[in-house]
Amino acid sequence: MKATWNGHTLAESDATEEVEGNQYFPPASVNRDFLEESDTQTTCPWKGEASYYHLTDGDERAEDAAWYYPAPKDAAAQIEDHVAFYGDHVEVSA
Repeated sequence: MKATWNGHTLAESDATEEVEGNQYFPPASVNRDFLEESDTQTTCPWKGEASYYHLTDGDERAEDAAWYYPAPKDAAAQIEDHVAFYGDHVEVSA
């Protein structure tokens, strides 16, 4: 799987985890050059608390376009620190 935005590869891996239709990329497969920490956090009843990234590229910015679970609940342990991207900003393809 590959995630691209603004012509840049954000992540690429053959070992993503699919959860609720979203591809979660392993931490080592993510290009962090275009990620900026966000203060946004949300809570999923079964996965836990998610943290977010903005995507940045010069003057281009996509707010809270990626998320991850730094300390997921046991039911979602397989996606700890994996990064997922919102499809309205990022193209994720096989």
